[in-house]
Parts: sequence; C-alpha cells; structure tokens
Amino acid sequence: MGKTIGVVSLKGGVGKTSVVSALGGAIANLGRKALLIDGNFSAPNLGLHLDIINPEKTIHDVLGGTIHMKDSIHEIGELLHLIPASVSHKSEINPFKLKDKVKSVKKNYDAIILDSSPSLNQETLAVMLASDYILVVTTPDYPTLSMTLKAISLARQRGTPIAGLVLNKVYNKNFELSLDDLEKTSEVSVMAVIPHDVNALRAVSEATPFTFYKPNSKGGKEYRKLASTLIGEKEKPVKLKRFFRWVSPNRPEINREIFYDRVFK
Repeated sequence: MGKTIGVVSLKGGVGKTSVVSALGGAIANLGRKALLIDGNFSAPNLGLHLDIINPEKTIHDVLGGTIHMKDSIHEIGELLHLIPASVSHKSEINPFKLKDKVKSVKKNYDAIILDSSPSLNQETLAVMLASDYILVVTTPDYPTLSMTLKAISLARQRGTPIAGLVLNKVYNKNFELSLDDLEKTSEVSVMAVIPHDVNALRAVSEATPFTFYKPNSKGGKEYRKLASTLIGEKEKPVKLKRFFRWVSPNRPEINREIFYDRVFK
C-alpha cells in the first residue's frame, strides 16, 4: 500500500499543479502506479494539465455520494491515473470526506498524490487531513516564503507530517533566496530543487506531465529522484559520484536520504 502525499501551497503561481502532474509522471516512469486526485474543488485545473477537459465523473460525484471512488478514475496511461474535479459542479460537498474515500483505493497504488487549493480554506485542510505527509511547493522569493511559512504552520497545527519543500522555478540567481535561508526560516528540509525550464510551460500546452515531455532534463531527473524517495526506492548515486567518491552529495540528496531512512527503514 502506497503513501498519500498532499501537495500544498497557499500562493498561486508557484507551479503546484504542475508539480503534482510531474511527480505522477515520474512515478509512472519508474514503473510504479500513481493516482492523482484534484483536491482543488472550487477552482480545479489538474484535469486540464492532463487533457481531461470536461469529465463526466469527478471527485465531486464521489464526495456527493453518487458514484464510487473507483468509478471516477480516468487512465492517463497504464500506470498513471487521475480523478479530476468538476469545474461546473454546483451541489454542496463535504471536503472532509476525502480521507475516507482515498482509503478505499489506497491499496491499488504505489502513491496517491493530492493537489490542493492555493487558499487557506476547508479544501486545503481536507487535503492535509487525507495525507500521510505533505510537500510544500515554494519559489525562492520573500512573498512566497511568507505564505510557505503559513502553510507549514497550518500543517503542523493539523498534525500532518511535512516531508519537505519542493523549490520550484529556480533561476539560480543571486537575488533568489538560498537553500540555507529557506531551511533556516521554515525549519523544513528542501527535498528537491526544480530549475526554471520553458519546457515545463510547453508540457502544460501539450497537456502532458513535464516528466513525460522531458524526462531527461535537469528538472525531469530531479523529479525522478524525488519520486523514487517518496515511493520507498533508495536513490541510486550517479556514475560520476560512484567513480569520484570524494564528490559530496548536495543538500536535497542528503535530505531525501534522511527522509528515506526515517519513513521506510
């Protein structure tokens, strides 16, 4: 039985939904089975990232009690599945039913990844409560950091373990916040650093996960390493590092190793 991973951010524009899509694709590329669920019930767009435009069966129908969870699943590929949300659903739903609904299909997947609302609302809380642990997506700037701290505080109040930060859209410029700044201020480890890549935008335009579109890019490789850790596969050192044993691992590699030892050993 896989883990349920909530992907959260309380600020729009950080690429949270693209991270969900890319992580799902990376898990599938590893030969493991992933289910993505759109937990942004009021303004969903995960389906649009994966070419599911106007689905007949959605997570809204599941939470409304009209269909079973397994009947709302859409196959993106053999190993990557999606439960989208409805853009036009008007009936009231209880977001906090999500946790029990996820349990009904959990045994069928190596990982379930929940997208969330970029707002501090019941939808975000429901995703946190339904998750075994969460990833907080952030970008290396002060306005986003303030909302990242708020998301971390909320998760801690709810008792949901935080796996770490995903640092997205990184230009590697000196005006950006450093990993040290982010980790010291948030007291949370950075699990992955995803560089800015125009191909991430191209992947969205093609309605395909970035890790399907450019799996061997720098970002694609970083997603693969993160995905490997999240599903309990020990990260393999690259050949260069095996040859030059003096090459030190970077911070995210160390953090992923610590996470793996804590969760899977």
